[in-house]
Amino acid sequence: MAVRADAEVCLRADGCRLIAGVDEAGRGCLAGPVVAAAVIFPPGSIIAGIDDSKRLSPRRREQLDVAIRGHALAIGFGVIREDVIDAVNILQATLLAMQQAIDALDPPPDFVLIDGDRSPDCPIPHRAIPAGDRLCYSISAASILAKVARDRIMQGYHRALPQYGFAQHKGYGTRDHLLAIVRFGPSPLHRKSFKGVREQL
Repeated sequence: MAVRADAEVCLRADGCRLIAGVDEAGRGCLAGPVVAAAVIFPPGSIIAGIDDSKRLSPRRREQLDVAIRGHALAIGFGVIREDVIDAVNILQATLLAMQQAIDALDPPPDFVLIDGDRSPDCPIPHRAIPAGDRLCYSISAASILAKVARDRIMQGYHRALPQYGFAQHKGYGTRDHLLAIVRFGPSPLHRKSFKGVREQL
């Protein structure tokens, strides 16, 4: 289970009440959007089992997604599509998604904790925390929200284009996905600038 990082504890001690955690899902995929989520919990809120989404089963993520939505003071999402990812690169697209998620929070946070070593151009005081999705409770919660939201998007894509198997691999570069790209060619949902896709254009 993720623990409250020292940064989160210190911010509470300094009087910050509304602390947002931010994370993304889908950065390394060959298809689909990058999705970021931001979440603010009331002080003292604890949900058992919150952890980095990558260390949780799909069923457990769905359960925790419901619990997080029930406990949170505010939730925001950012979604950056494939064509924008190709236009600006995946790092900039990820930062844009994070900024969208932060901007969607109501009420806005006093401070923002962001997973990773880079942060968006955010006017609110903020800090990037490497491996924050394993260390920080609110970032872990955001990672779950982002992953569940993105998986649902990819399941919708699967219904439109079942030949690519998006429901199974969610757009990641699995063997079956790469073989499908070779067989059927890239779809409009694929990231044309990514290795594994651009070679098939």
